[in-house]
Amino acid sequence: MSTDEPAAAWLAGLAREAARPAGQAFAAANIALCKYWGKRDEALNLPVTSSLSVSLGELGTRTVVTVGEHADAIRLNGEDVPPEAGFARRASRFLDLVRPAAGIGYRVDTRNALPTGAGLASSASGFAALALALDHLYGWELDARRLSILARLGSGSASRSIEAGFVEWHAGTRPDGLDSFAEALPEQWPELRIGLLTVSAQQKAVSSREAMQRTRLTSALYPAWPAKAQADLELLRRAIRARDFELLGRTAESNALAMHATSLAAQPPVLYWLPQTIVHMHDVWGLREQGTPVHFTIDAGANLKLLFLARDAGVVAARFPGVRVVAPFA
Repeated sequence: MSTDEPAAAWLAGLAREAARPAGQAFAAANIALCKYWGKRDEALNLPVTSSLSVSLGELGTRTVVTVGEHADAIRLNGEDVPPEAGFARRASRFLDLVRPAAGIGYRVDTRNALPTGAGLASSASGFAALALALDHLYGWELDARRLSILARLGSGSASRSIEAGFVEWHAGTRPDGLDSFAEALPEQWPELRIGLLTVSAQQKAVSSREAMQRTRLTSALYPAWPAKAQADLELLRRAIRARDFELLGRTAESNALAMHATSLAAQPPVLYWLPQTIVHMHDVWGLREQGTPVHFTIDAGANLKLLFLARDAGVVAARFPGVRVVAPFA
């Protein structure tokens, strides 16, 4: 993408002289309660619908970036990433947006607290951390809205990882994408807990990017998705304002299942669930029948994220011994 395109035109006015030897930043991963599923513009990562997420506290990505001499050098979790690898190519395309000139390279050292490409939002926190680190390196001091737009150009869901807590990503309507950004909601919910159930840490066979494109173009169920997402977004806003956990959990679970249903109807179908994914779904439903208010959501992967309140943490941990509990508002 060249900087003369409307959505990135403002990038051309940013300083290209590093303000310090290295830029560094942290961005939390986020879990979508109302999913981002489908793009109206592939190049600019503009979504068909708005979405809403909650961040994962200290779980995310830490990134250090410096200006190099020639080609980009990308390190992920302490290991060099080959330039031809998908992660390195995506990072380099993103760095092209701010590269001072051809032949100038960047050294990027990034560490994820969550497995990469396994449906645990590492891409979101990764590109958000890179955007924040570049802002620190060059001393741009961009506001949250512009940082969200910049991160979105690397990964759509990264727009929601610039800020913490509950974050809503506005789909926008402008072709240039300047009204498609995420912002934090003012509400806090200290008792809310997220439980990460890792069924598989392996990189998924079909990327989220490919799956949502295939689903949007071929699924007979996709035309119903925008209305479903809009209705769920309104319910989630209401639940957050009122701290109505039953409404929050029920809506998030329904939204996730609807998203996966659209991908199952794609041609060819996209199925991220593994047998243990379905076992855990039934475990959650069983706990609810026994009186414990717990719900789940699933992004584009096999892993579940449980939603429950602090008072039920003991029951959830006993039923799911491997769960990793996060307090987003601690």
